[in-house]
Amino acid sequence: MNASERMLKGLTGMLREGHLVGFDQLADLVARHARVAGMSDARIFLTDLREQVLREVTGRGADAAEGGETFSVEGTLPGRVFTANRRQRGGAGEDRRWWVPVLDGTERLGVLRADLPEDSAPEELEAVASLVGMLVVTKRQSSDAAARLSRTETMNVAAELQWNLMPPRAFANRHVVISAAMEPAYELGGDAFDYAVAGDHVHLGIFDAMGHDSHAGLAANLAVAACRNQRRQGADLVTVGEHTEEILVRHFGHDTYVTAILADLDAATGQLSWINRGHPPPVLIRAGRWAAPLHCPPAHPLGTQLGIAATLGREQLEPGDRILLYTDGVIEARDARGQEFGLHRFTDFIIRHHADGLPVPETLRRLMRAVLSHHSGRLSDDATVVCLEWHGASRNRELRPTAPPADTEYDTP
Repeated sequence: MNASERMLKGLTGMLREGHLVGFDQLADLVARHARVAGMSDARIFLTDLREQVLREVTGRGADAAEGGETFSVEGTLPGRVFTANRRQRGGAGEDRRWWVPVLDGTERLGVLRADLPEDSAPEELEAVASLVGMLVVTKRQSSDAAARLSRTETMNVAAELQWNLMPPRAFANRHVVISAAMEPAYELGGDAFDYAVAGDHVHLGIFDAMGHDSHAGLAANLAVAACRNQRRQGADLVTVGEHTEEILVRHFGHDTYVTAILADLDAATGQLSWINRGHPPPVLIRAGRWAAPLHCPPAHPLGTQLGIAATLGREQLEPGDRILLYTDGVIEARDARGQEFGLHRFTDFIIRHHADGLPVPETLRRLMRAVLSHHSGRLSDDATVVCLEWHGASRNRELRPTAPPADTEYDTP
């Protein structure tokens, strides 16, 4: 049996048997069928919620990681594979050992390691890793062991709500890259984000509910669900906001409120539209060096019923533009001297790391580490960022405009 035949047999066997295994059986499943493909000592390492460590999936113990190895994301070979999203050969004396990323689409899940035979190429291990990524995603939703493996701290109830509501933290297609990050990961209160893609239509949303407890988490969850419900019925942004407010008032009276940015992008043309419900304005980064807030007259926060009409802002994006949505916890994080992280430091951080060529998810991971470090490792408010990069109608990523963003246009319905 040649290498191609072994590979096909290993992948089809893994796929066929994978229908009837749980998360804690994945390590054994992958190792056995990788051996059929000629690969030995195949091991899966998945990242924790904060993307600080990579923990081996062993299938032993309540967290499915008992007896396994753990690697730091910072300063290790597996960590470099994870952060750079690029395969690497093992260290000295490990010429046939390879490490490759494990992805769900473009969301980074972890890394896969295996020793390859002489007649195999690392691309074959990447094919195995692609299947492993799909198996991990389909099995972890029904497994408390997977949730425990991904946690290094105790999670509060509000965070349990939020993480089960959020879409994946990274998505990409030929038009856009979307990535998001949230802190404090284990003690979230009222922050939430949302996005959805249908054809050329891309929707973005970010939410910040009053307070920092499970009550705030419930309000944010309800706001996201209400927006999704209206959006999926074909409602425009202004109508989505109005109906979401009605639902919040119906359930909470005027005891709470939620600020939000709701945005739509026509990915074929680059036309961005949005409404602001009492939230910090979006930021546009152009040409990798210009940063400007996208202002439009804000309406009142959702749930306050102050009668301020929503205004629809419009901006024509250019290829390579990035849109940042964020909550105030990012820029208001203070150091020991009371100095805020600030909007300039925030946007400058994104610009500098973009210039370094880092993937958007890695830039946001490093941003959250910087925000946490600025606030001595513990935030007093939620901090959430969503970043969208538009490739452009022609996907010409090398186009670099030399002028700053044009003036924003506004339409009042």
